[in-house]
Amino acid sequence: DLGAIVIIALFYSGALSLEALGLAAAMLAVLLVMNIKGVRRISAYLLIGVVLWASVLKSGVHATLAGVLLAFFIPHRRDETGHSPLEQLEHDLHSVVAFGILPLFAFANAGISFRGITTEVFFDPVALGIAAGLFFGKQLGIFSAVWVAVRLGFCRLGPELRWSYIYGASLLCGIGFTMSLFIGSLAFQQGGPDYGVVVRLGIIVGSLVSALAGYVVLHRCLPRAGR
Repeated sequence: DLGAIVIIALFYSGALSLEALGLAAAMLAVLLVMNIKGVRRISAYLLIGVVLWASVLKSGVHATLAGVLLAFFIPHRRDETGHSPLEQLEHDLHSVVAFGILPLFAFANAGISFRGITTEVFFDPVALGIAAGLFFGKQLGIFSAVWVAVRLGFCRLGPELRWSYIYGASLLCGIGFTMSLFIGSLAFQQGGPDYGVVVRLGIIVGSLVSALAGYVVLHRCLPRAGR
């Protein structure tokens, strides 16, 4: 998701406003100073974050980047009482995001009518490309990255991990929904409503195939309970 947000910021931004970018840079500098000085009050970071979000929005860069930048500066280390501002914020937002924002986003953007859909739509190059990207692209990219990292010595598999487990998890990563819908709506917004249906169909097919394949692989390779 972080990579997708960076792609959005780089390739789906409008005309840039240097004044707004300057204000955003100033807010980042303030956040950096706050972090260095040991400010741990979440409300202070959120207040600066609102200004950062507004300036990024006005700058022409997609505003989703503001949240990622803000999170980098909120302290994550625990104090002597075991309190971490970033973990506390994540905990406070989890229920709202998981049970409110994401379902509303999915409900508003995933609507697809199968009325009038023919086999030609399923074989549309856009739908096939999206489905193949989710199913093949995700598993190949994630599994290959882990394999290379292990081979180069950057990390190692735990004693209970097998490569089949990694591959099964890589397949499940092809279940793309919120960010896929978001990028699809940005990439094909000039294509009209027909492209919206094709994009959603490709995402749904790719996600379903990835989920089924991941389930089959993990069901066959994971040890059964009691064994």
